[in-house]
Amino acid sequence: MAEERRKVGSVAYQEAGEGYFAKRGLKRHAAFWSLWSLGVAAVISGDFYGWNLGLSVGGFGGLLIANIVIVIMYYGLCFSIAEMSPALPHTGGAYSFARSAMGPWGGFVTGLAENMEYVITPAVVVGAMGLLMQAVVVALFKVTGDPWWNSVITWFIVFYIIFVAINIRGIVATMRFSVVICFLALGILAFFFISVPVSGKFNPSLLVNIEPTKGNTSFLHSGITGIFPASPFPIWFYLAIEERPLGA
Repeated sequence: MAEERRKVGSVAYQEAGEGYFAKRGLKRHAAFWSLWSLGVAAVISGDFYGWNLGLSVGGFGGLLIANIVIVIMYYGLCFSIAEMSPALPHTGGAYSFARSAMGPWGGFVTGLAENMEYVITPAVVVGAMGLLMQAVVVALFKVTGDPWWNSVITWFIVFYIIFVAINIRGIVATMRFSVVICFLALGILAFFFISVPVSGKFNPSLLVNIEPTKGNTSFLHSGITGIFPASPFPIWFYLAIEERPLGA
């Protein structure tokens, strides 16, 4: 059957036929552990850095309240995507959902935003890994000066090449790599969470040790208004969790 030409506002496009979706049908590449680790590994980097910047602008209380709001928003986001995934069982992710529900312009805007996210997020992650690896190498091997092989840019390039190569290799390699990295990251966090109280150096008073502004408390050192600038930072706890319902 010939594809029907359709016009929506100023946009004209061909209505996709059955053959279009047949070519983009889903194939199973992941089981329980792969899907579980996909969701955990996607967000666990945010437990290492990013969220802590919210303490300086909102204090412990402001960051805590902002986190509750973000949890509710992500809860709705993930369950909305999870409902759409079986309803529209084909590849394309958020772009496909938006195009089916809101037409070509909705798909275009969503696809543009998705591409921006997928370009910027890996750059942020490998940039942070570059800073961490530089510090680790200096601490372990007593490196002095700033050799080119231990610069942030060098580590940035190395990790970017590694991750792009894994994705080019295919979804199976990506899933297996995610499982390994997920368990390694969980082990590091578990070691940290246990070692801090066991060492006797945990000091709860440091949670609210930022000097409050006039008329405010140590819990909300900037008052209610401090919650709003702190709101972007709890996202680090959940950033990219939508990969889980978008596993298709």
